[in-house]
Amino acid sequence: MTFVPPTVRRRSGPALAALFLAAFVMGSAELVVVGLLRLVAGDLEVSVDTAGTLVTAYALGICFGGPLLMALTIRIRRRTLVWMSLAGYVAGSLLAALAPGFGTLLVARAATGALQGLFLGAAFTVAAALVPPERTGRAISVVFGGIAVSTALGVPLGTLAAQHMGWRAAFTAIVLLGTLALLATVVWVPPVDGSGTGGLWSQFRHALAPRGLAVLGVGFLLMGGQFAAFTYITPFLEDVTGVSGTGLTVFLFVYGVATAVGTFAGGWAADRDAARTLVMANLALLVALATLHLAGTSRVMVALALVLWGVAGFGLVPSLQHRVVLLAGPGRDLASTLPASAVNAGIAIGAVAGGVAVSHGGATDAVLTGLLVCAVALPATWMSGRLRPAAVGSRSDPAGAGARPTL
Repeated sequence: MTFVPPTVRRRSGPALAALFLAAFVMGSAELVVVGLLRLVAGDLEVSVDTAGTLVTAYALGICFGGPLLMALTIRIRRRTLVWMSLAGYVAGSLLAALAPGFGTLLVARAATGALQGLFLGAAFTVAAALVPPERTGRAISVVFGGIAVSTALGVPLGTLAAQHMGWRAAFTAIVLLGTLALLATVVWVPPVDGSGTGGLWSQFRHALAPRGLAVLGVGFLLMGGQFAAFTYITPFLEDVTGVSGTGLTVFLFVYGVATAVGTFAGGWAADRDAARTLVMANLALLVALATLHLAGTSRVMVALALVLWGVAGFGLVPSLQHRVVLLAGPGRDLASTLPASAVNAGIAIGAVAGGVAVSHGGATDAVLTGLLVCAVALPATWMSGRLRPAAVGSRSDPAGAGARPTL
């Protein structure tokens, strides 16, 4: 069991708030560009589909750049790594705000995506070290909650500002808020025990062990299924449910609020039983997507389905992070970046699968595709819950991954 000094526990509230703010900034920057594509395309003289590669570049940065940067900085203390990644993120966002051409903006997006992956891995580790072991899931949910809240608030506000002041204003706001978050982490995040643990090969060997990869595969499927449907939820609501304009905004806002609620509730559930939470979330996704598919013309049923979807879909993330890090044992530092990679890979592939479905049968088929993927995931989710860390002192885990990692 990890010993958490009383002085650190007393300071955990402000420290977690600082990490929440930083994650909020990054979540806003990640998604706000979706609402800026036409503005960027017009200003930098590229097509809208070319501007869309800004989303892809950021996702690829998280998927591959985050783990790579963590591997390169594995010996640096986690608190220092939080500062470094956040400072780099602010610099990258400033480069985006001042970008003279599309190529520079694309590079800035890929770099900030990689830095977000690095930050999240370090922040999850620091957050867990600030609280007693039985509150690990809730600490993780605070960090991820920043991203969830940004979906509901930061992205719409950033898009609104950009519509009136230009797309560069959105990135300028990210720089200002990011600087504030950096100062907050420097002031409020206390030292925690340990830097990166073990050599690079040891990190890879434990982080990429089959038991950890199995849980990452579950995360990939669950996010892929969700985003096969969610990527095309707007045309579904317009064409099937018959809502548009303000009504459409209300439905999407309801979903956004549900994701924020789900994230914090998911942290509480992860502390009780992360494996069971993943199974229950998978079942809830099946119910929500089946409701959309079978009762998509009913506004009441669709609203209820979106609430259930938002709560379950984001509520599973703290448990996913918790399980992957626990199963990785001594490889937890590198493993802490991998759930974000799996999630973003699932989002990217899910969006492609949804697009193929839409091209053949419309938005209803995209929802059906998401439902089928989540159904396929259920047996894997259940079976992954039976996985346990290697026994302490076993040949496969000489460092003792079976014990709760000391952070």
